[in-house]
Amino acid sequence: MSAVLSSSSGGVWAASWRRLKTDRVGMACMVVVGLFLVLVLLAATNLVAAGWQKEIGVPNAPPTLLGPQPPEDTGAIAAPKGPNVDLSDIDPLAPRYAEWAERAKAFKTEEAVRSQTLPLGGDRLGRDVLAKVIKGAEVSIFVGLAAALAATLIGTLLGAVSGFFGGKVGDFLEWVYNVFTAIPSILLIFAFAAIFHRGVGSVVAILALTGWTGIYRLIRAEFIKHRGREYVRSAEAIGASQASRMFKHILPNVSHVALVQLSLHVVSFIKSEVILSYLGLGVGVDQVSWGTMLAEAQNEMILGYWWQLGAVTVFMAVFVTAFALFTDALRDALDPKLRGLE
Repeated sequence: MSAVLSSSSGGVWAASWRRLKTDRVGMACMVVVGLFLVLVLLAATNLVAAGWQKEIGVPNAPPTLLGPQPPEDTGAIAAPKGPNVDLSDIDPLAPRYAEWAERAKAFKTEEAVRSQTLPLGGDRLGRDVLAKVIKGAEVSIFVGLAAALAATLIGTLLGAVSGFFGGKVGDFLEWVYNVFTAIPSILLIFAFAAIFHRGVGSVVAILALTGWTGIYRLIRAEFIKHRGREYVRSAEAIGASQASRMFKHILPNVSHVALVQLSLHVVSFIKSEVILSYLGLGVGVDQVSWGTMLAEAQNEMILGYWWQLGAVTVFMAVFVTAFALFTDALRDALDPKLRGLE
């Protein structure tokens, strides 16, 4: 029976892949998402955007296409012409000036020449916005993927146990589910954020602990529906254990639900991370994410420096839109009803 089930599952996945390939929009979005993931891996290995903290440009350097900004009038007072007045007769420290000047030369550092323009502009400290938005993509996308994976594992495990066993175990898990869903999700996120310290790991834990409820509800309903079907009863009749029936027989037939929920939660968790970091409750001060960039860009916009806001908005919009469209295509390919199997 296991061999038959494996062959059937393989055929289902092959049919889903063939259906996905016919969706041009879905395939194009999958390529875009893949490019972003490659960019994240390159940033994580410091092959790109490793020097995002370096101040390589002048403050608020404009994008290269706009050209350098005109020099600002500093209002400095011009020094008077002519030789300096000799004060050695009345200044008791005058004999030491030459000695102090020689000593100061040993500690003098030359300031590196800063670029007047950068590819996508610079921030208020002269850091490259392009490098920052790539490094921010690494943090935000990693948080979205890791939190969605953790929430999916929690929701799938609890939903499988509740739906398969029922009884007191199911009642207890339903009580836990009701407690979490009784509190608005945004308030629950803020409550956990007030408890945990700032950092990537803390954000992942917060989103995973608050985002498993929807997955739990769907997986529980699927397990209740499948536990009484003939193939599960046949497995029980030949001596299959409860764990085998749950994870070897039922789970492969409901895995499309968990996979679609996983992809949907990635987009949701990226947005949540951006909100937390924007409010100062997300990643640490020594890290950068799309949320921290939006917080910085808010102040720069007042002064007319719009390029940091434009860069992070374009990057986030492209990834979120591509991932959402890819998720829709994946759901259409995996849904048994749309494939005509149910």
